[in-house]
Amino acid sequence: MNEMLNITVNGVVKQYPKGTMLSEISKEHEKEFEDDIILAYRDGRLRELFKTVQKDSIVQFVTTKDDTGHKTYQRGMILVMLKAIYGELGREQIKKVMVEYSISSGYFCRIEGVGEITDEMIAKIKRKMTQIIQDDIPFEKKVLGTNEAKELFHYYKMYDKEKLFKYRRVSTANIYSLAGFEDYFYGYMPASTGILKYFDIFKYDDGLILMIPDKSNTREIIPFKPLPKLYATLKQSNDWGKAMEIETVGDLNEHISKGEFSDLLLVQEALQEKKIAQIAELIKEAGNRKFVMIAGPSSSGKTTFSHRLSIQLRTYGLKPHPIAVDDYFVNRDLTPLDKDGKPNFESILAVDVEQFNKDMTDLLNGKTVELPTYNFKSGIREYKGNYKTLGKDDILVIEGIHGLNDKLSYSLPRESKFKIYISALTQLNIDEHNRIPTTDGRLIRRMVRDARTRGTSAKETIAMWASVRRGEEENIFPFQEEADVMFNSALIYELSILKQYAEPILFGIDSDCEEYQEAKRLLKFLDYFLGVSSEDIPKNSILREFIGGSCFKV
Repeated sequence: MNEMLNITVNGVVKQYPKGTMLSEISKEHEKEFEDDIILAYRDGRLRELFKTVQKDSIVQFVTTKDDTGHKTYQRGMILVMLKAIYGELGREQIKKVMVEYSISSGYFCRIEGVGEITDEMIAKIKRKMTQIIQDDIPFEKKVLGTNEAKELFHYYKMYDKEKLFKYRRVSTANIYSLAGFEDYFYGYMPASTGILKYFDIFKYDDGLILMIPDKSNTREIIPFKPLPKLYATLKQSNDWGKAMEIETVGDLNEHISKGEFSDLLLVQEALQEKKIAQIAELIKEAGNRKFVMIAGPSSSGKTTFSHRLSIQLRTYGLKPHPIAVDDYFVNRDLTPLDKDGKPNFESILAVDVEQFNKDMTDLLNGKTVELPTYNFKSGIREYKGNYKTLGKDDILVIEGIHGLNDKLSYSLPRESKFKIYISALTQLNIDEHNRIPTTDGRLIRRMVRDARTRGTSAKETIAMWASVRRGEEENIFPFQEEADVMFNSALIYELSILKQYAEPILFGIDSDCEEYQEAKRLLKFLDYFLGVSSEDIPKNSILREFIGGSCFKV
């Protein structure tokens, strides 16, 4: 007779035979959740549902609405798509399938080696994906030695993965198999394909879009919303990466190991300076724009960008004055709270909009105004004699997350504004099938900066990140296409630098903390990168805003 174990779920203890799969336990509890169960915590450790229980345990389920669960759904869906693409188009025809970047609630992918992507191709792939999901095929996991994994992916002509494992320090790799199709993924998988019922796929530009539900409604595909300006910016950044032969972390590591980092750094910084100069020229040509409104999500480098743009504007005879909307934050005790009861610094209500408009209107009308400075440590707006008066050639360079929202500057004429959207749109992939979410790069930037300048621990930054992301979804992303221009502040080399700063503070998060799993995930992510010293980073680099040593007051 099988040994019986006590398994606690939602405070209720029930006995199960030793060796019971977590997926079997989840089936008894699925009606208790609005969304599908996709993973589980077993005694505080995240586990896939095909794992078993071998001792008395406490089990907590993760659904597709949770961030971790949503990422798992995404990975499973990508593996199903790859299985269908290689099966329907033929492995011998395909040079590479690249999962590149997020657009709307979809992921843009390229298939190299098969010629033009057609609607007929997409229809075949979609039919095959549907069949794979209906067949509820299990995802199988095996552990290979790192050298074995390199040989496997060389055989499959997945050379980006082979290069990635060349620089891995760990001795093993987890390989997933779906009906004989083998691949490597950064993160966990669902138990089987049957949970992946909601998706769409269609031709887009020279590739395709894979759509999955977002976390707000996990059982419905929202209509695709084209974002032409954002897409063009992402595509331009990726094209630059391809031209430099750096599309993946393995490519970056190879450049570092060959001693080519300094050249890469200089070229990337020069490219950003060129872009900033081009934007300054557009502002000059636009005529009587007195307010340059710079907006973007958290840790995009808005402050440094505003200073560097100001320098370029001066070369055209303009007299720019950088202003941070953050200096108009209400005192911290008046900051609105989010749904979790935490301060919502991303809300426009966290800004003294009335005072901002009064000051800006007075400046536009030629009056002298004393501008505030916000003390982030005390949480109080202060006045320190910073007086401004606008002359004929003066221009205000205003940066803040709400810069594109006309509610922030409702009293200013539209023709007086030039709007710029800035974000750190990471152009690197881990490998051809594992993309790096832009939010990960920004989270690491913010952790490093906040620990250095605001006395905030990595644990605290991770804890507030969900609220930050909700604020961005509500207050920033809806306005991004209204920008006159977009600027990508991501530096292709930056995670090799940030690694040295982020790892120590992430290791400082204890295993019994709620934020530990996210810290563990980020540490694994950073382990893919070879580290590089920051000593050669220019003083005016956007990266200096986060690691310190900037020549600007940031």
